[in-house]
Amino acid sequence: MLTTAFVPGSPCWLDLGAPDVPAAAAFYRAVLGWEYEPMGDGQDAEGGMFRSGGKVVAGLGRLTEPGARSAWMIYYSVTDADATTRAVQNAGGKVRVAPKSFGEQGRMAQYSDPLGGEFAVWQPGDIKGAELVDEPVSLSWTELYTSDAAAAKEFYGGVLGWWFDDMQLPGDAGTYSLITPAGLPAERMHGGLMQVAEADLALAHGRPYWHPVFAVADCDATVAKVGANGGSVQMGPVDMEGVGRLAVCLDPSNADFVVLTPPAG
Repeated sequence: MLTTAFVPGSPCWLDLGAPDVPAAAAFYRAVLGWEYEPMGDGQDAEGGMFRSGGKVVAGLGRLTEPGARSAWMIYYSVTDADATTRAVQNAGGKVRVAPKSFGEQGRMAQYSDPLGGEFAVWQPGDIKGAELVDEPVSLSWTELYTSDAAAAKEFYGGVLGWWFDDMQLPGDAGTYSLITPAGLPAERMHGGLMQVAEADLALAHGRPYWHPVFAVADCDATVAKVGANGGSVQMGPVDMEGVGRLAVCLDPSNADFVVLTPPAG
């Protein structure tokens, strides 16, 4: 369960790098009902904030890195971005963006894990993270697809202090590792990682990748909006026992995300 009582190692923020900011804003407004608040001069702004019911749920920025794919970047809360950076380097990861301060708001850094999976951290100051999580049309889970689950668990466990609980997926579909921040009970688990074949990582050119899961009231209705607004569906909608009804989706620029309707009750 995600909460806005962010602790070290818990997901606290996410933003989307998109080649066309107005188009991305229009897509997520139509699909998830988010309001978009540009940071700058209207539709020419380089980015802004998504809100739901007035609360900030995510960010949006123009994709500027040469050769980068449009994707959601997930940020995890840390107490010291510099110490985390050293831990990433010592564990074989790479620093994509060195720790950077945003005044009194906080500090951020972005990395790649040893196999190339991209993630980020946020050292909170006045801003702790998103204002809404684990509610309809907000972040409810994070997920990593990787070609080496054991290596991923060793890396992220060492860098972010996570502990893992493995479960077998139905139909011999493999092992899914549930992720919980250090020192917290299983009720505070916030994500999972799953080993897949390298061929299944084509979206990120063979590298691991993280994606967000957004809670929605009606998975099928949301999927219909995805298709009607230029997106596509990689998988689903499908019912997963004990999880709910979900679909893996792509926005018009091929940024991936999951929509999930939890089980009733």
